[in-house]
Amino acid sequence: MINLPKTQLQVHPLCLGGNVFGWSAPKEESFKILDHYFENGGNFVDTADVYSEWHEGNSGGESESIIGEWMKSRGNRSQMVIGTKVSKLSTRKGLSAKNILAACEDSLRRIQTEYIDIYYSHEDDPSVSMEETLTAYQNLISAGKVRYIAASQHTAARLELALQISNTNNLPSYIALQDHYNLVHREPFESEQAKVLKSHEITMIPFFGLATGFLTGKYQPGVNVESIRAKSVEKYQSQKGW
Repeated sequence: MINLPKTQLQVHPLCLGGNVFGWSAPKEESFKILDHYFENGGNFVDTADVYSEWHEGNSGGESESIIGEWMKSRGNRSQMVIGTKVSKLSTRKGLSAKNILAACEDSLRRIQTEYIDIYYSHEDDPSVSMEETLTAYQNLISAGKVRYIAASQHTAARLELALQISNTNNLPSYIALQDHYNLVHREPFESEQAKVLKSHEITMIPFFGLATGFLTGKYQPGVNVESIRAKSVEKYQSQKGW
């Protein structure tokens, strides 16, 4: 286990991404994945309220619900570190205080838990003041519903600003950044974001660490690999006009 800087969280070095739960990995298969991870020492699971809204017939929150059901059936909530996110679900968009508080209640209900270990701002929301966003998180932390907050997909400049506002106004501070980073996709992390993280001694928690499978070696010349995920996400992004 490793300690996440500026937290009391002891986590497995490999965080299990839950964005496949409820679509390319149905409930039964998701339970098997979670069991295997847990039985081999894993305790750190990442999800979001938007997972997996993009799959036909889903409305978002499916991944959270599966993780919640799994933990309840295994009786292991206290042994797990759960990170989830707010701001991308179409029915809970943005980082306004009103939306954050409502989205948190939704996530707590789906996960069947009284608290979220790490609550991420899933994407930046320039339409809302950072003071409002961070104050909402302060209220959730004070109420015992969130332990720590983190940022996802924030530019270096916006992350730096958020950290400065937290310090100046005695508000909760992001303890980590989650963003796209691997041996193939290295920017803007290495040239921009890494400097901010080093300066403030906070953590990078990358997603797509295996470049969506490319770094596993499964993509070989002349071999067709069907990507259910790619097709579903492409359809979802088209519908949302992304």
